[in-house]
Amino acid sequence: MQAFETSSFPSHFLNLGRVLHQASLKNSDGIALVCGEEQLSFEKLDQSTDALARWLLEAGLEPGDRVAIHWSNSLEVVQLYFACFKAGLIAVPLNNRLKAPEIAYILTHSRAKICFSQPALVNLCEEIRDECTDLQILTSALPRLDLRESRRLALPEVTPDQLAAIMYTSGTTARPKGVMHTHISLIGSTEMMCSLGIPETSSLLAVSQLMHIAALACVLLPGISRGSTVVLLPAFDAAQILDLIERWRCSYFFILPAMLQFVVEEQVSDPRDVSSMRLCIAGGDTVPVTLQKRFRRLFGIPIRELYGMTETVPVTCNREDSLREGSVGPALEIVETRIAGLSGGVVADGHVGELQVQSPANCVGYWDDPEATAATFDGGWLRTGDLVRRDRDRFYWFAGRVKQIIIRGGSNISPQEVEEALYRHPAVLEAGVIGLPDPSHGEKVIAFVALREGLTLQETELRDFVRDWIADYKTPERILFVPVLPKGLTGKVQRRDLKNLFMTLSESREFAETSSV
Repeated sequence: MQAFETSSFPSHFLNLGRVLHQASLKNSDGIALVCGEEQLSFEKLDQSTDALARWLLEAGLEPGDRVAIHWSNSLEVVQLYFACFKAGLIAVPLNNRLKAPEIAYILTHSRAKICFSQPALVNLCEEIRDECTDLQILTSALPRLDLRESRRLALPEVTPDQLAAIMYTSGTTARPKGVMHTHISLIGSTEMMCSLGIPETSSLLAVSQLMHIAALACVLLPGISRGSTVVLLPAFDAAQILDLIERWRCSYFFILPAMLQFVVEEQVSDPRDVSSMRLCIAGGDTVPVTLQKRFRRLFGIPIRELYGMTETVPVTCNREDSLREGSVGPALEIVETRIAGLSGGVVADGHVGELQVQSPANCVGYWDDPEATAATFDGGWLRTGDLVRRDRDRFYWFAGRVKQIIIRGGSNISPQEVEEALYRHPAVLEAGVIGLPDPSHGEKVIAFVALREGLTLQETELRDFVRDWIADYKTPERILFVPVLPKGLTGKVQRRDLKNLFMTLSESREFAETSSV
């Protein structure tokens, strides 16, 4: 695997604890974190995480042990992350939307010794505590510490290649995989995100949960490293996002496309002062071009679409001076990419293939899963499982997942391309496209659509509209209207759930007799 040249960074950037300490030395009185009415300065954040790191070690944990964090966005989450980083412990964030059996699997698989669970969520962990034989401590509060009395124990030296976090991703397999990131891979993400133009010493808004790589590596760590104020949103709320931008004069946020739709709708219905915004990056799924255009009209800046994944972020991103709506931009300068054909070999520009990546931000594999690690890494190249094409100017265009491509009559159809055509209709709020077996053509295209409130549309009308934008063979055979599309923990439309929904509806008489549900 390609090594990251750590010599290009000052020595204080060689572990994440030093990133915070250096920021505190430069901006001790500056506000590091805001959550609701709570605030924490850089100095207090640095001191409190030193004390918490020592407490964890005094409680019997040793460098390399796993610490589960089951908490919504808050000052506590950030303190726990940095305490782990400073103590040489491995943070294991748990999504706050998981159910008890899912929590049990992650706690057991990671062999976490301690779990910090938010008071509102701790009952889920208590249900399955007996199943987690490695779990020694379950607590719903951070310890109260005297910062002056907590300096007796020296903190260990933490090297760049030590594991910093295991981030579990739902993916497409039956069980989540634990993505292993080192200090240096997360610092690589941080430095590349800063290179995209994140404003220095300003206010950054963390819209999504810090349990995800997007908020951690694309907002929190860059914000701390630059001495910026990071404003935390405890739970997604479009109105509150706009209120926080207005109140704290936020200049940057990273957002998931599923969230962006609601923020745009809220700004239309109740405009706020968003003139402080200088940069908005969206990633995690494709951003419809129509949505990008609406955002630009309302906020006065473009959406800069980024491509990344839990295993590595960022990989590509649109630049402000050379932005192409619908593209995820060119690869970052220190990221190497190639496009591999599904039958082997590297494909030429203009052709679709699997994106493979070598990057300083690449994870180092999957926790306790050598088979998945071997299947994902090919001679140092990270196989993303995502299909892309690259144009002659080296901009990348997302074409779907390797396992989601629809093959109809021998022709490959990208679900995203069909969805983009559906989104062009002004009545369409959400769209999801899947392929299902077809005896004549191999697969058929099925679309699910949620309409904007108060609007109606006939299936034939929408199908005719789509035919004006894409070829007939790509046009959905069926378009089913539903109140809302099923989404996963990160807001992505779940195509597996759409297939289950289709099978459920197909058994009903109503489905057989009508084109909408």
